Amino acid sequence: MSLLNTLNLTYPIIQAPMAGGATTPELIASVSNFGGLGSLGAGMTAPDVLDSQINTIKTLTDRPFMVNLMVLSEQESSSFDTAMPNWLSNYYQEQNIEFTLPTRPAQSFAEQLQVLYDNPVPVASFTFGIISTEQVQRLQRVGTRVIGTANHPLEAKAWSEIGADAVCVQGVEAGGHRGGWLPQSETDPLGLLTLISQTHACTDIPLIAAGGIMTGQDIKAVQAAGAELAQMGTAFLTTDQCGINDTYKQALIDASQGLRSSETCLTRLFSGKLARGLLNNYLRDFAQFESADALPPYPQLNAMTKFMRADAAKRLDAEHLSLWAGQGVTLVRDESTDALLTRLTKDV
Repeated sequence: MSLLNTLNLTYPIIQAPMAGGATTPELIASVSNFGGLGSLGAGMTAPDVLDSQINTIKTLTDRPFMVNLMVLSEQESSSFDTAMPNWLSNYYQEQNIEFTLPTRPAQSFAEQLQVLYDNPVPVASFTFGIISTEQVQRLQRVGTRVIGTANHPLEAKAWSEIGADAVCVQGVEAGGHRGGWLPQSETDPLGLLTLISQTHACTDIPLIAAGGIMTGQDIKAVQAAGAELAQMGTAFLTTDQCGINDTYKQALIDASQGLRSSETCLTRLFSGKLARGLLNNYLRDFAQFESADALPPYPQLNAMTKFMRADAAKRLDAEHLSLWAGQGVTLVRDESTDALLTRLTKDV
């Protein structure tokens, strides 16, 4: 059975699960009601809020939707064992930005996962790591399809071996955070088409393609390469039901219209984990600290830079926001979610 049928979709389109408020229940429901798979990026969401958002989505659509979580150990999510870098604390002092670090840098993954056991969703996907065979089976027992994320064929193979229903292979072109966890995914980052072909050579798990997909023609290209579905994030960021702030949205539109540079780069400077976004002044000014050895790991640095990003959002300053975007950013449009979906499915 094809993944399209397994997930009960009309169109081979997944709206990517982008954390941080981008994926509103309204966006998710619009995509799912259209016949694609809407996705909630819940990796940074408190368990009680996640439960509430799932309930809201269930009132807005009776179609399948997906919830995505970030796989973090209790140690990773609960402790600050690295000091804030001097250059960042100096920036806060110079800009008069007050900050008090939270008691923990990230939400408890175990508690988030418990929400999915107690309030089952049609599809659950995972990024930044891999869960256990027992966790996969427990989700499947409550009727949830399980999707892993991979930046390298060995990661896809690992998801296949623990019984996942599919894996999303994320090429280096993708915007936002890289979803892999093995050293190989970082030392030799693969483009999407290469990643699809190399993954096919080592496992027969159904594949979802992500990275630089912006048009109906792109969807057909990744299907021709061997992926069953296309996962798209950047294309949805500038649609009306996406929850990102207006400054971020305008920066993406400006990049598409030649009003600012459309150059993207992979950086650890915002969160401690590699992620692709538009180049801005923060990334230029602090580029010398990009070395992995000099930075606190994810999610610690992410919690440390939150105050800068909040201040920038308040001041409408795109130069100190994390402007996550894929390499296809020049093709974004200021349009409704339905208009984007109609455009994408015209030729699919």
